[in-house]
Amino acid sequence: MFYAEAPGGPDHQCTAAVVHSPRGNLLITAAHCVYQGDFRTDLAFVPGYHDGRMPYGVWVPTRIDVDPSWTADRDPDHDVAFIQVRRPGADKANIESTTSAERIRFNPPPSALTRLIGYPYDEEHPISCQNSTKPFSPTQLSLICPGFPAGTSGSPLLTDIDPTTGRGTITGVLGGHDEGGDDTTSYTPYFTNAVARLYHRATTP
Repeated sequence: MFYAEAPGGPDHQCTAAVVHSPRGNLLITAAHCVYQGDFRTDLAFVPGYHDGRMPYGVWVPTRIDVDPSWTADRDPDHDVAFIQVRRPGADKANIESTTSAERIRFNPPPSALTRLIGYPYDEEHPISCQNSTKPFSPTQLSLICPGFPAGTSGSPLLTDIDPTTGRGTITGVLGGHDEGGDDTTSYTPYFTNAVARLYHRATTP
């Protein structure tokens, strides 16, 4: 996910993923990637980006949903955002039919083999790590995945990955405690019913 008004010009500062929705136009990322005192207005999503290439084009937000608990006081338990997108010049295009999408699961098992995939701000391709999540608190999960620096906030945590398609089920996003963690440990808000309600709101016209 790029910020068009980043210092020095457009740069990818966070990561997002396409998540299944009825209208096929939805992304998921961390709330701190899209709301920092106000909603960012310079976001662009470039799925499949690598080495300067944009195989699926550029998509821009039409609506962003975050929990009021995040906008009020940056509650780390609600560091999740859903973004509806469109492709400029091709308004009938559907991102899910273009790229496919990950499933999403709420109230997942707190300990599960999980793959984390994200884009470091200084790299031109994604990195990944696989390990088991563990409860960090009643509302946060942790994952030992060294080497996930700035730019990987909002990265999806995927379980039940299909070896044929590579698609899986999102059970978290890199964020929450310490806005995602440090160079050794990553965190995600636990996807409770509150996140399910946010998803429902984001997929309701």
